Amino acid sequence: MSEGVKKIISKLREIMEQKGLDAYVIPSSDNHQSEYVGEFFKAIAYVTGFTGEAATAVIMKNEAGLWTDGRFFLQAEYQLKGSGIKLFKMGNPGVPTVLEYLENQIPCNGKLGFDGRLMSMQEGGEFVQRLARKSVVVEYDHDLVDKVWEGRPKLANEPVFLLEEKYSGESTASKLCRVRKVMKESGANHHVITTLDDIAWLLNIRGSDVLYSPLILCYAVVSMEKVDLFIEESRLDAKVKEALAKDGVVLKPYNDIYEYVKSFKDEDVVMIDPERVNYALYKDIPVHTRKVERDNPTVLFKAMKNSVELANIENAHIKDGVAFTKLMYWLKTNVGKTKITEITVSEKLEELRKLQDGYLWQSFAPICAFKEHAAMMHYSSTPETDVELEKGYFFLMDTGGNYFEGSTDITRTIALGEVSEELKHHFTAVARAMMNLARAKFLYGCKGYNLDVLAREPMWNLDIDYKCGTGHGVGYLLNVHEGPTGFRWYIVPSKHETHIFEEGMVITDEPGIYIDGSHGIRLENELIVRKGVENEFGQFMYFDAVTYAPIDLDAIDTEDLSRDEKLYLNSYHKLVYQKLADHLSDAEREWLKLYTRKI
Repeated sequence: MSEGVKKIISKLREIMEQKGLDAYVIPSSDNHQSEYVGEFFKAIAYVTGFTGEAATAVIMKNEAGLWTDGRFFLQAEYQLKGSGIKLFKMGNPGVPTVLEYLENQIPCNGKLGFDGRLMSMQEGGEFVQRLARKSVVVEYDHDLVDKVWEGRPKLANEPVFLLEEKYSGESTASKLCRVRKVMKESGANHHVITTLDDIAWLLNIRGSDVLYSPLILCYAVVSMEKVDLFIEESRLDAKVKEALAKDGVVLKPYNDIYEYVKSFKDEDVVMIDPERVNYALYKDIPVHTRKVERDNPTVLFKAMKNSVELANIENAHIKDGVAFTKLMYWLKTNVGKTKITEITVSEKLEELRKLQDGYLWQSFAPICAFKEHAAMMHYSSTPETDVELEKGYFFLMDTGGNYFEGSTDITRTIALGEVSEELKHHFTAVARAMMNLARAKFLYGCKGYNLDVLAREPMWNLDIDYKCGTGHGVGYLLNVHEGPTGFRWYIVPSKHETHIFEEGMVITDEPGIYIDGSHGIRLENELIVRKGVENEFGQFMYFDAVTYAPIDLDAIDTEDLSRDEKLYLNSYHKLVYQKLADHLSDAEREWLKLYTRKI
């Protein structure tokens, strides 16, 4: 792979030389600032060989670098080996950001290039502003990757389907009314939306243009009388077209958005989200058209699930819990008796999920990792890395499913036979961390960084930390990673996770321990944010766990648990049994009774 990467970078440098570019930036996003992207947009993987979801590559005349975060350090080290690409571990002391690196490396009066469709308006503007100090020319109309990508996949063009109101809980007309109210308050008569999950939520449509995420490649411009939807019309059947037309949606070709925004008048006021509209599109809006910069209102709207969505989400998690518990029973019963590998388990779980009514497909690439593979947070087993499971070690499974009733995200680490005291000690710390956060009671107004220490304390007491957040929002049959709220002890502006906790949000709780070369442990439940008591001290809030699957008691050291932690674990396991028992076979039910027993 490394030789292929070197050839691709060499070709890029030849084109850069022709265009007089000193540096070329390749983000991992698409035209819509998505975290997960379709095959057409996986330029980072093609150019560098790194397959993680989040990265930025910089190609210069004599060197190349790749920036990624702590979730992918081990994976990036492995995949970049021999490529000549330097790994920059974002967030580590002394590691420059992409922009700081360019400020230092690019020559005065130099020239920087990138594809402005792949970079947000805010990020592109920062490049222009900061590099102007060195009189660097920034050109944002270069898709150089397309010139070197042999056999590049085509843009996705899959059919679109409607999400019925019995699932969404709110009509498109009602959602548009809410968005237009915000537009009116902002003095805007147009709202440009490019983020795929925002448009899908707003118009109650879904698709399969992005692997795992039920999204559709499109743009939208909301005005007071209509919605212009930029999408290839051939993808919509008569039923979808009729439903959209009823809500004043006018169909236009996908790429026409760039010419369309050029037609805004001086008297128009356009509402845009600077972190969610791409730089090229922003530059096409006439200079004299007034722009109101603010978060897309849909970001918060869709994060606060309504009562119908929450009831559906619970049903989705019961189905998912049934599939996972059957898998856990099968694994515990058969390991050591027959050959089972990482991929075997992944395929078995998918088979069990497919038996559940309303199941569509996986919500992200399954992470099924044995032993030291689990130390790589986003490890994905391949035929080359697939290993057979053995007793005496941990096996980590971070997986999820998309159902009409919502998207799930669950992680369990399973003890295969008897494991060492060290492994049990680490597992129990992670279990305590997850429970501590789930048990939190807090005042309205708290954010993720106010509560994250509750999860990290058991690990910090062992002088251990994990280089990622503790949790993220989950979309309703949308992105499995959803803003604007999450858990992290420090602020990363690009993560969009510092909004206060609002009633109805669904957020994961997934602390972990990752020991390079040895083992990885993660436990993950999804939590619903609820309102508690309101009194003279304010509005109290709490979390309800909505993930239903056993936490492996074979890996718990009960001596490490406090009385309150034991009470919580017993209460949670009692709930798991109540939710799942009736959906299992007699043998599975008896097994579940044992694995949810009171301790």
